[in-house]
Amino acid sequence: MLTNKRAFVTGTAGFIGYHLAELLLQEGWFVAGYDGLTDYYDVQLKENRHRLLSQHKNFSSTVDLLENQAALSTAVDKFQPDVIVHLAAQAGVRYSLENPRAYMDTNVTGTFNVLETAHSARVQHLLMASTSSVYGANRDMPFNERQNTDTPLTMYAATKKANEAMGHAWANIHGVPTTMFRFFTVYGPWGRPDMALFKFTKGILDGTPIDIYNHGEMWRDFTYVGDIVRGIRGLIDAIPSAGNPNSEIDSLSAIAPYRVVNIGNSEKVSLLDFIEAVEVELGKKAIRNMMPMQIGDVPATWADTTLLSNLTGYQPQTTFQEGVTRFVSWYREYYKV
Repeated sequence: MLTNKRAFVTGTAGFIGYHLAELLLQEGWFVAGYDGLTDYYDVQLKENRHRLLSQHKNFSSTVDLLENQAALSTAVDKFQPDVIVHLAAQAGVRYSLENPRAYMDTNVTGTFNVLETAHSARVQHLLMASTSSVYGANRDMPFNERQNTDTPLTMYAATKKANEAMGHAWANIHGVPTTMFRFFTVYGPWGRPDMALFKFTKGILDGTPIDIYNHGEMWRDFTYVGDIVRGIRGLIDAIPSAGNPNSEIDSLSAIAPYRVVNIGNSEKVSLLDFIEAVEVELGKKAIRNMMPMQIGDVPATWADTTLLSNLTGYQPQTTFQEGVTRFVSWYREYYKV
């Protein structure tokens, strides 16, 4: 178990990082945030997340890029965390088709800097975000952590697969206990403007068409952000140690203190059903622009979360209808519509 409650979280001005920091602060943790406040999307939204976190006396933050090793090391050395949770990344599957170099700089070089810093700081546990996109061309669902992930379809997925490999190598070389978690289609209040639910809600309210890929023949394991961060919180205490896996379903490395864990809702939902839930909540029909499948996209995702449940006793359970209701409520309040 952890000796103290000091968490260094990268990406605290981001969607998931904000929610995790809020949860930890509510539990009495000291949280140091680190975020580049890049302009990939609305910087004001990021600044507002940080502003809310700054109302907690136990929160402090550094604004700088992951690529700045000196700034990152200085912030960690000053804070002396027990755990590092690395959530900062260049996100967005589709944007990786337009600007792949940004993913190499932030997700590969930046993550290497986090690995080096975690080793130097001798943290008790390093946790890092991966993605369901690493399952790539796999069709055997629900996806489980023991499946092969050698067929990524985008540079975003490839950089996250690289992060997993880097994490294992670092855990093996330096003995840093490391947990990677694969997120499945996260949504909820304070979400990113480039995410589907945000676009659907804005488009329906504005009366503009929403793009629906593969003519609606899509299924996603939509996972509410509150469930995501509760899963992360449980995994903070599930520190891996090198050795044989505890069960057939455990992804624990036999040679390094390293593990990969899915965090998803464990339910495959039709994209059209999801859109209908948004329409019901808004009381307005969408103008649907049916489009072919995009390059790098997959028709379905679906998580096996048995390992998460075994390790933490937690099972995400927010229905997509409940999650949509909460998002729309936040959206209407935030944008005064």
